[in-house]
Formats: sequence, C-alpha cells, structure tokens
Amino acid sequence: MKKLAYLLFAGLLLTACYQQERNCADFKTGKFRAEFEVDGKKHVSEFERTENLEIETVNGKVDSTAIRWVNECEYIGTKVNPKNMQEQKAVQIKILTTKDDSYTFEFSLVGDTQKQKGIVTRVE
Repeated sequence: MKKLAYLLFAGLLLTACYQQERNCADFKTGKFRAEFEVDGKKHVSEFERTENLEIETVNGKVDSTAIRWVNECEYIGTKVNPKNMQEQKAVQIKILTTKDDSYTFEFSLVGDTQKQKGIVTRVE
C-alpha cells in the first residue's frame, strides 16, 4: 500500500510540474491563418502581423487592428477604423500553447468572461 501511495505521489508531482510549450516570440510577426468558432459557426481568416499592427482578411474584406502586447503571450487588439459600436470594443488574445508552426489561443472582448478558442497556423 505504501508503494502505491509513493507512486501516486510521484505521478502527481511530475504532472504538476509539466507545462505546455509556449514559444510566443516565434509568433509575434508573420503571415497566419486562424480557425475558430463563434456561436457554433466556424470562421477562417488570414492575417499579417507586425509588432503593433494586424491586417486581416475575412470573407474578402480587409481590416486593420492596432495591437499592444501586454506580455510575451498576450495582446489587446483595437480596430483601427471601427464601423460600429461592437467593433469599437477591444479584444484580448492569449496564446495558450505553441507547436512548430501553429499555436492555440483564446480570445474575448476585454472584460468579458466568456472565452472562445481557436488555432493559428503560420502560412509563410
């Protein structure tokens, strides 16, 4: 019984120390393709990101978003030319995990508790 307790403790200790890989700096700039769901509907967009600007194409429409990095893996986006009240609201984006050429992210309106998730892949 003691051996089982030690094994369980060792397993718990090892899993508690495990962290997902997050090489966010690799994704600060470049050309990307995002896939995400909003209200059960799948959306796909392509965008190019510099240190402080994202130029996105969604359904053939081009839009620009000013971005401000809060930390290495999180930024706030604000539309440059909002067309309505909804577009005036800032969006918070957080990179959760990274892989070779993609990352998983979550996003929401700033202050909103309901988060959505998606995947971004580098297209360069």
